[in-house]
Amino acid sequence: MKAARAVLEFLRGNGVKYIFGIPAGSVNAFFDALYDVPEIEPIVTKHEGAASYMAAAYAKYSGRMSVSIGCSGPGGTNLVTGAANAMREHLPVLFLTGAVPVHTMGLNASQELDAAPVFRSVTKYSVIVKEAKDLLPEIVKASQIAISGVPGPVHVAIPIDVQHAEVGSPDLPVLPDRKPMIPDLEAIQATAKALSQRKDGCILVGQGVRGAVDSLIELAETLNWPIVTTPQAKGCIPETHPLLVGVFGFAGHEAASALIAEGAGQALLIVGSSLGETATNNYNPNLTKGRFTVQLDFDQSVFNRKYKIDIPVLGDIRLSLSMLLEELRLLGVSRDRTRYDFKENPLEANSLSVRDHEEYNTQNVLLNIQKRLPSNTRYTVDIGEFMSYVIHHMKVLDYDSYDINVHFGAMGSGIGSAIGAKLAEPDRPVACITGDGCFFMHGMEILTAKEKGLPILFIVMNNARLGMVYHGHSLQFKRTHPSFEQEAVHIAEMAAALHIPSFRINGLEDIDQDTICRFMDSNGPALLEVALRDNNTPPMGDRVKFLSSFGK
Repeated sequence: MKAARAVLEFLRGNGVKYIFGIPAGSVNAFFDALYDVPEIEPIVTKHEGAASYMAAAYAKYSGRMSVSIGCSGPGGTNLVTGAANAMREHLPVLFLTGAVPVHTMGLNASQELDAAPVFRSVTKYSVIVKEAKDLLPEIVKASQIAISGVPGPVHVAIPIDVQHAEVGSPDLPVLPDRKPMIPDLEAIQATAKALSQRKDGCILVGQGVRGAVDSLIELAETLNWPIVTTPQAKGCIPETHPLLVGVFGFAGHEAASALIAEGAGQALLIVGSSLGETATNNYNPNLTKGRFTVQLDFDQSVFNRKYKIDIPVLGDIRLSLSMLLEELRLLGVSRDRTRYDFKENPLEANSLSVRDHEEYNTQNVLLNIQKRLPSNTRYTVDIGEFMSYVIHHMKVLDYDSYDINVHFGAMGSGIGSAIGAKLAEPDRPVACITGDGCFFMHGMEILTAKEKGLPILFIVMNNARLGMVYHGHSLQFKRTHPSFEQEAVHIAEMAAALHIPSFRINGLEDIDQDTICRFMDSNGPALLEVALRDNNTPPMGDRVKFLSSFGK
């Protein structure tokens, strides 16, 4: 058995179904061996960067390690951005890259690159394997590192000659299940006592709450404390819940900012947020000011990084919440307490206090499209001015319904994420909201969706300019560079040339229920192009103010 085949057999035995990437000479042994391992399907993409985003989204929504592959040199460097994204989101992705034959290293071979150190700063583990006998053990080691503790990406570079070398019939180990990180009971007990003694407080929820939303809601109801989410966590909690105030941070809601600034003053419980820039409204000092602060997370590095934390609770968030609920019950704190009283849902009130609903603008387009899509649609949201409208205005109608990558912010990532999410949960409707700038980076992945028969709706907001850049410069510098404007391109016609169903929206009257339903019920992807140049200021919150503070 060749070393590459042994790796694939190990991956197959551990439940890997897809490998995302592009075939090339330096990884040809893997793609040749895939003929004989039909349980693993290669998802051949148009760009390795998109493959890395697909793998990350697949890991996120399948709950399993995923695999992405690229050739030596440029294929590997194209994967690095996705590795950095997976690192920020704690997603277990195994990145495999080819390498030149061992005996040609240092001789300026074609596509030569020492990739291991390139990946090292954006993965938990990165190594090059120069002997065939070490390959499978290193793959096993890397995979264990990827899924253990704080999950994250890993990288193994494999020279061509190592891939083709014979390794006999090695034992193929089964990866152990990830051991849960059990919180310290004394920390949980101290937290329960401290929170029960505070008359009021609020809960800041980050995307780390995924998989533990029911426990989080039960805790909020037990404490009777309002909830604000970070932009990354939009979609975790349906907005109909009376305790949800809205989004705090980038493109967030005034009600959430007011609550942090003036209300719920005694305590703050942070659940699953690393308290980065976009989550804290540019490191707003009011977040913890005068508040007893508790932070639940499984990543020790997030504690006391920017904000002083009175009680850090290290452990899997689901376990921490379950244990905290039990300790509160033992203290006599139960859901029988009076519910937090809102006279009206702040999110609903916010959504109605907008400009004329007949105006053809980004907000109204997105809301009108959402009205015509299934309520359980998952939206993968790319980077652009439209993203702030999604965060601020779109509805949360079902659990885990938004994939928003403002944390790392790679343009085009939403396109690949839509494909990875659909492969992970085939029965859930998926719509990607992207822009013309992002589409011109990774839009050809719509062909990947077509080749795999994936019914994904791609909504392209086409304003023929780099919208976020345009508005940011207009607000910060009071001028914009002409290069931000682009030649208007009919993207729906591009899709039609690819034999993909498409439609161009030029006004609200063009958003038709029959068209939307037909597109969602197709046997492959479809594209809605929204031709719209919206000169309204996007609801970016204090982002521009923060950037404007530099250079003064």
